[in-house]
Amino acid sequence: MGGKLPPYVAAARNAVQASLSGIGSSGPAFVACSGGADSLALAAAAGFLVRRRGLNIGAVVVDHGLLPGSDAVAAKASEQCRSLGLSPVHVLRAHVSGNLNEGDARDARYAAIDEFLSPDVPVLLAHTQNDQAEQVFLGLARGSGTRALAGIPPVRGRYLRPFLGLSRADTEAICKHEGLDFWTDPTNLETDALRNKVRLEVLPALAETFSDLTGQLARTAELARDDADYLDVLAEEALWNRVAVDPSVRDSVAFDGTRTLDTLELWVDALQELPRALSSRVIRQAAVMVGGKAPDFERTRAVLGLLQLGPSTGPVQLDGQVNVIRTTLTPRKLVFASVRSSSAR
Repeated sequence: MGGKLPPYVAAARNAVQASLSGIGSSGPAFVACSGGADSLALAAAAGFLVRRRGLNIGAVVVDHGLLPGSDAVAAKASEQCRSLGLSPVHVLRAHVSGNLNEGDARDARYAAIDEFLSPDVPVLLAHTQNDQAEQVFLGLARGSGTRALAGIPPVRGRYLRPFLGLSRADTEAICKHEGLDFWTDPTNLETDALRNKVRLEVLPALAETFSDLTGQLARTAELARDDADYLDVLAEEALWNRVAVDPSVRDSVAFDGTRTLDTLELWVDALQELPRALSSRVIRQAAVMVGGKAPDFERTRAVLGLLQLGPSTGPVQLDGQVNVIRTTLTPRKLVFASVRSSSAR
């Protein structure tokens, strides 16, 4: 491994360093490693920072236990992480059942990590530019808005994704450069799952016509994220400065859903005055604040329909056990309520 350092190796190391520096972390941090090329390349970059720059980085390997030999895969991944200098290295068992889809498996991984590590410990994930391109394409195909087109965020809570600027070819090349033996999940080669079909068939076909398709889709995510972040800030300001009936509840709620309200009341007149780009975001934020999930296009449109002052006053039911009604007495209010609450009767 002598001679000039390949640019993708240097880029990986710099990306991990920048990601940890960006949140002001001096450790400990952990790499989430599956034994695949992406996460082993991430472990290699993190291991360099441990050996040469004294960073405190370990690894967590999550075993779903669903595939034959998964325990051996996890053991080998943990051994390679240790050989790279990561410490401590923990193998976690995800709490799963059969017939998992990709989303269920992802949720099980996050749950296992969140249960094991303290909330303030950063975790490095190995999503690449290819993953970003797939996410953006799926958003486009589903007719999603700017937040979905923003794709996978570089930072979400404790989770950091330093490899969004590197390709899958880069991570495989890093593994070869470091002498690492990566594992290929056989389920990633099955085209029954939509994301796999996009990865294996759709995007390669489009790439024959559109040059640097992966990079262009990733650029779309970056541009959309800038717009979505700014609009979300404007919506939050509008919510608390103009729309909320009782702005004092702001200190009792968190947008990430960690602290929620039983009910949240918004002035209908103030919502009607907002541009739709902001009123729809206020509605999605309000749903999260009472413990629900951000509603999709159809549910958001149904809530917006209550602002038209037609005969229906609701309730509009949102995912996460949230109901929305419009009061009949003036000044009218839009009331978001958890089904635990009786305040919106």
